[in-house]
Amino acid sequence: MTTTSHNRTGRAPVQTVALIVGAVFLLVGILGFIPGITSNYGAMLFASDQSDALLLGVFQVSILHNIVHLLFGVAGLSVARSFSGAKNYLIGGGVIYLVLWLYGLLVGKESAANFVPLNTADDWLHFVLGVGMIVLGVVLGRRVTTRRHT
Repeated sequence: MTTTSHNRTGRAPVQTVALIVGAVFLLVGILGFIPGITSNYGAMLFASDQSDALLLGVFQVSILHNIVHLLFGVAGLSVARSFSGAKNYLIGGGVIYLVLWLYGLLVGKESAANFVPLNTADDWLHFVLGVGMIVLGVVLGRRVTTRRHT
């Protein structure tokens, strides 16, 4: 028999984690548009390696980068309603972040192809997010097999 454990809210742990991850991405997207939390706010561009805005003074952001965080957050909140949606969001999102990590490593920081924009801090955050999301999706996305004794 295959079952899924649920917490007091009726959600499986993978759903709760996807909900939290989605909420964090939504918050990060909002914070990226707040002067003071984002330094050099006036230097933020729509999409370019020339955007000098830094979220928390560390992570290079642009308007497009912030919009991507907002959309990724909304996606996480909406798919967390189902077990498979939450699992796929974490694993698929993790793969996307690992691709972004590789993209950041391979594309020059001053290159026109670096339109997101990405700096070294972003690159390594993407690596940690990618690995973390995949691990959480795989570990929490397992269906628990139980046997009933009669």
